[in-house]
Amino acid sequence: MTALNLKNVNKSFGAVHVLKDIDLEVEEGEFVVFVGPSGCGKSTLLRVIAGLEDASSGTVEIAGEVVNDVPPAKRGIAMVFQSYALYPHLTVRGNMALGLKQEGQPKQVIEERVAEAARMLSLGDYLDRRPAELSGGQRQRVAIGRAVVRQPKLFLFDEPLSNLDAALRMNTRVEIARLHRTLNASMIYVTHDQIEAMTLADKIVVLKDGLIMQVGTPRTLYEKPDNLFVAQFIGSPKMNVIPCSASGDRFLLEGHDGGPYTPEDKATPPVSLGIRPEHITVVPEGEGHCSGHVEIAEYLGADTLLYVHCDGLGVITVRGAGEDVEYRGKDVGLKFDESRLHFFAADERAIV
Repeated sequence: MTALNLKNVNKSFGAVHVLKDIDLEVEEGEFVVFVGPSGCGKSTLLRVIAGLEDASSGTVEIAGEVVNDVPPAKRGIAMVFQSYALYPHLTVRGNMALGLKQEGQPKQVIEERVAEAARMLSLGDYLDRRPAELSGGQRQRVAIGRAVVRQPKLFLFDEPLSNLDAALRMNTRVEIARLHRTLNASMIYVTHDQIEAMTLADKIVVLKDGLIMQVGTPRTLYEKPDNLFVAQFIGSPKMNVIPCSASGDRFLLEGHDGGPYTPEDKATPPVSLGIRPEHITVVPEGEGHCSGHVEIAEYLGADTLLYVHCDGLGVITVRGAGEDVEYRGKDVGLKFDESRLHFFAADERAIV
């Protein structure tokens, strides 16, 4: 069964068109992540799914039922927000049980569900504590547990890790991934953090200006971006984009020769070439596809990021081994992995 089906969904606030013709399917048990820059519409889309905002047009289906006119409490969803929104006067047990009590669930059912959620989220030792006695990570786990006990058709997460420090974000991210595997539940997760997106998602939805730019697995988006925006948004450091042209069977770089150009679509001329930092090798100056001067070398331990200024091409980022920090201040050549090149047309679409 399809957990969620959005058909031609639009949302406007007055004259501002925030969501534009959104079509999307989420399969049962799938973990889908919405990513995009601030203001792209990802949180608004989540709120439309939840019923906290009404769609201006289009259809929202949850588990096969059209829910456009169904209030949030009746949609069979559970939502976890960026703020924990816990009741300070209630214990962990009380916070997790409150929604079930309001639904009129039997006491035994409530106790069993709370106990099971506490076990899954390692909260068993904290059930009688109040939120003020918990760390940020523990509070967020309580908020997640409050959603789990309701056994919803669809989990919605709105940037749930944004208030946590780096270590807690990583730990809680692992717990959410483990929870998804345990429950095999349908989940939609909004984040601006592409590491969360790449590590958690079965499928990523990249949004820009209220439009879906591409939908696919993390690997598909990384290795086969449909357009220049996705190519540069997914990946850190981001993909290098270099001006280029083509002549016959060769691509040409400003002031440099280039290499073989063999796309299926030769009728569309390229205006830029994309290459990820890890697909570039440092070679002696004068060799490879271009040469330049290493202005900055950022030593990261196992890796070093080199920022190489190449005349006519700008600054090219290279991800090398830790010992490559020795190239700082030197003139080098750069050799591209020609099997990993991406070409883009004037309209920023990828040339296959």
